Amino acid sequence: MGLAQAELERRGIVTASITMLPEITARIGVPRSLEVPFPLGYPLGVPNEPGVQRAILGSLLRLLESDDVPVVGRFTAAGS
Repeated sequence: MGLAQAELERRGIVTASITMLPEITARIGVPRSLEVPFPLGYPLGVPNEPGVQRAILGSLLRLLESDDVPVVGRFTAAGS
């Protein structure tokens, strides 16, 4: 996803991604990413927790407002 994200950004489309592997995401150099503390396969946390899932998506969408890139947000159980 990171390489596609970088290409989309070069074409003027603002992007943000969720990562569970921030060290790899940083190496690729994506402009906006949200680090989440969940295992691989669960970027929005465990199933059936819509409040947490909405909070994650809200944090991700707020990253789209940032022009000063790269930026890495960090989501915690208490929020971002």
